[in-house]
Amino acid sequence: MPLTFDDLLTRARALVRPGRRAVLGITGSPGAGKTTLAENLVRELNGTGEPWVAHVPMDGFHLADVELDRLGRRDRKGAPDTFDAGGYAALLRRLREERDGEVVYAPGFERVLEQPIAGAVPVPPTARLVVTEGNYLLLESGAWPRVRRQLDEVWFCELDEEERLRRLIARHEEFGKGHQEAVAWVMRSDQRNAELVAATRDRADLVVPVAALRRPSRTGLNG
Repeated sequence: MPLTFDDLLTRARALVRPGRRAVLGITGSPGAGKTTLAENLVRELNGTGEPWVAHVPMDGFHLADVELDRLGRRDRKGAPDTFDAGGYAALLRRLREERDGEVVYAPGFERVLEQPIAGAVPVPPTARLVVTEGNYLLLESGAWPRVRRQLDEVWFCELDEEERLRRLIARHEEFGKGHQEAVAWVMRSDQRNAELVAATRDRADLVVPVAALRRPSRTGLNG
């Protein structure tokens, strides 16, 4: 039987155990649908009751442009070494341990400014499952293995390559790049990163096809 969105909901619920918070990682190449899946999982699992699932994207750990300029990495923004992977791993560890019973604040990412924003994502103590998503959750270099150790499972989103590139170009255009600039950035920078991510596919606990990313509705796919 093909994997369905309901199957994913069941599997995510099963990660939670009494007395501990679980962390689910969602990875895949840029434009593959990671955020779509994470947001839909969180929305459906939370339903209309008290929220017990939180969404903490990796994007908040982008290094600020001023630091990328200092390091000479601005033209490679989005590559593995343009993130604070150690800080990300430390936050995930804190979320798992949850010893103080207080709100934990994670950084967010402002797409229009293309800059990280401190303290933008609150994770309440009632959250029993944290869904986090990003490109490099299964990378085996630098500080990234420390990230993987904090994740109960990692799911890999898989999308047809032509459609993935189309979505990625459209995203860059939505946030201010002209068409030619968007295409150039995707084919130069994003595509190099996508190849790194694709090589980690076999390390995932589950590969999620595009058909399972969203819950079907009576009129098609929502979200």
